[in-house]
Amino acid sequence: GVGLLIHIYSTGYMHDEADYSRYFTYLNLFVGAMLILVLADNYLLMFVGWEGVGLCSYLLIGFWYTRKSASDAGKKAFIVNRIGDFGFMLAVLLLFVTLQTTDMLQVEDALAHDKVSVGVMTAIALLLFVGAVGKSAQVPLYVWLPDAMEGPTPVSALIHAATMVTAGVYMIARSSVLFTLAPVAAVVVALVGVLTALFAATMALTATDIKRVLAYSTVSQLGYMVFAAGIG
Repeated sequence: GVGLLIHIYSTGYMHDEADYSRYFTYLNLFVGAMLILVLADNYLLMFVGWEGVGLCSYLLIGFWYTRKSASDAGKKAFIVNRIGDFGFMLAVLLLFVTLQTTDMLQVEDALAHDKVSVGVMTAIALLLFVGAVGKSAQVPLYVWLPDAMEGPTPVSALIHAATMVTAGVYMIARSSVLFTLAPVAAVVVALVGVLTALFAATMALTATDIKRVLAYSTVSQLGYMVFAAGIG
């Protein structure tokens, strides 16, 4: 629904752009990758969509790459998200080594019948959370989101609406069984969520650029979501 509205708005907003077709190529790739992420029934396929969303966000934020500010913002988003993605990748590998599967239903079934140490579950959950911190712009990996406003306005709407930035919260929710078995990780998730909500709200109060105010407001709301996911 949000993607359709942004596509419709973009036809007019980007009409006079020389790279009109390139913009819509990136936009459709973004939506496709997001659908893969959301509809995936195993962590490996989710990671493919996760990476696709990250790549497309870099291309869209830096769409006007001739501007230094847009180019720098795109690079910042790419680098910060790769930090989170590395954690996600390690979590998937550790999950496969431990349970010999990445299928979500099989993971739940295996955890119900097999005894896995709390330490291993905590490591998997925390590594997954590192991925969520990068994608959902939590402290300390929030720095890319305020600068993401350098892209075209429809891109800002797409990233700040219920798509990319909520992917991390969605992943935590889909992995709730893992966090239930790793109470320490769940506490860390809740604490980071609270810290992000308070910090970003304070930053929004001091910001003077209206776009940055909106960005910090988004980060703050994401903090509330992460906190809710952490307390179950």
